[in-house]
Amino acid sequence: MRLAVFSAKSYDREYLSSSFTPHQVQVSFHSFALSSDTVSLTTDTDAVCVFVNDVLDRSILAALSANGVKAILLRCAGFNNVDLLAAEELGFFVANVPAYSPEAVAEFAVSLIQTLNRQTHRAFNRVREGNFNLEGLLGYTLHGKTVGIVGVGRIGLAFAKIMAGFGCHLLAYDSFASKDDTNSNNPFTTTLGGRFVTLDELLQNSDVVSLHCPLTEETRHLINENTLGRLKRGALLVNTSRGGLVKTSAAIAALKGKTLGGLALDVYEAEGDLFYNDYSGEIIHDDELMRLVTFPNVLVCGHQAFFTHEALQEIAGVTTSNLLDFMQGRSCRNSLVREGHVLVKRNTEPVRI
Repeated sequence: MRLAVFSAKSYDREYLSSSFTPHQVQVSFHSFALSSDTVSLTTDTDAVCVFVNDVLDRSILAALSANGVKAILLRCAGFNNVDLLAAEELGFFVANVPAYSPEAVAEFAVSLIQTLNRQTHRAFNRVREGNFNLEGLLGYTLHGKTVGIVGVGRIGLAFAKIMAGFGCHLLAYDSFASKDDTNSNNPFTTTLGGRFVTLDELLQNSDVVSLHCPLTEETRHLINENTLGRLKRGALLVNTSRGGLVKTSAAIAALKGKTLGGLALDVYEAEGDLFYNDYSGEIIHDDELMRLVTFPNVLVCGHQAFFTHEALQEIAGVTTSNLLDFMQGRSCRNSLVREGHVLVKRNTEPVRI
């Protein structure tokens, strides 16, 4: 089996190499993304392994198929960068890693909230300069505050458990939830004491809003001028899910108008050309991103919420398992298909993160 891994960093090489080696997989690692400029490198390749910012639209998929590629392995949960309908038409095997250490992302979301709220990043920089003044560092106690969670899949539920431990009141909105998800048997309601509400009610009553839902055509720019206008004044917004959930220009306007009290982003809607690379010695031409980082109440990280030892081990293990299923002709529980307008996993529950 000949496999080409795109957008490969040093940690990808380390974890994937050790996972693939026992199975006689010939792996080629490429540091750059899969795109129209690099798809020609997939000749004499049976499968490709890609990440969140690799492009797999219809034209790229057609080129992959012409080159003899049969399998696409996503070493991530999200698949909004893949034209699954075209992939199915072309006969590709496509599989993702639906859940890898959801606690890693949940814990990172909490760290962003605490950093933004208690302003530890500003305090750190002050103390390094010998400034021990507390002026401007005032935060609030999370205990007793209301936290709104948009999307209560594996990560959202893990996040809810942590916030319940802080003594927060929990609200949730989940457009993908069925009646069974929101009934009395759900741990979000039974164990954590949370309530499922409408998006409007969540926005109007939450001191903190954290996004944990997939990016689809229905959720793109879920946070926009209208929804931000219904947000509780001064609330914090955290996004560790998908950048396209937040309309950046609307968030900037809400920050300037002080409707939005603070913003923490581990993902960004135009991150594809920037994240996971070092541009510290160059001029960045993304004016909206550069405007964001000028706000004292904004945190931007480079899509690192998943980045733990445990998560990388799990990603490598599940990716290898998916490849072995393909190689041996077995049914793969992580394969992706499209049924009507709803993205689902074959023979299992709706895809959620």
